[in-house]
Amino acid sequence: MNRRHILLSIAAVAVAVATPVFAAEKDPLPGFKEAVAAGGPVLVHVTAPWCGECKLQKPVVAKLLSTPDFKDMKEFKVDFDTQKDVLKPLRVQMQSTLIVYKGGKEVDRMTGKTNPAVIEAIMRKAL
Repeated sequence: MNRRHILLSIAAVAVAVATPVFAAEKDPLPGFKEAVAAGGPVLVHVTAPWCGECKLQKPVVAKLLSTPDFKDMKEFKVDFDTQKDVLKPLRVQMQSTLIVYKGGKEVDRMTGKTNPAVIEAIMRKAL
């Protein structure tokens, strides 16, 4: 691959990353596009009612969101079983997934972690 092809590949990836997640007319996650575009901290939490990790994550996330540090973070809850139209644009393949956004871009994601310190660490990346 020559230098030109590499640069074009990098440019294509940059455009794909900068493209809004939901480009369709109907917004499958109301308010999400606007929250990400506003640039503030955003958390997407993908859960399922039968998921053990999700049950452990939920109270940790709720407690953190109730603290002053995370008062400005917008949370979007996604049900893994019933909101399939949201999963593909977000590139989510499993429940118990946390995705954080800052400055209009995804800054990190994790799946299956239940340790409160690890959850707090990923959420802090969006601040």
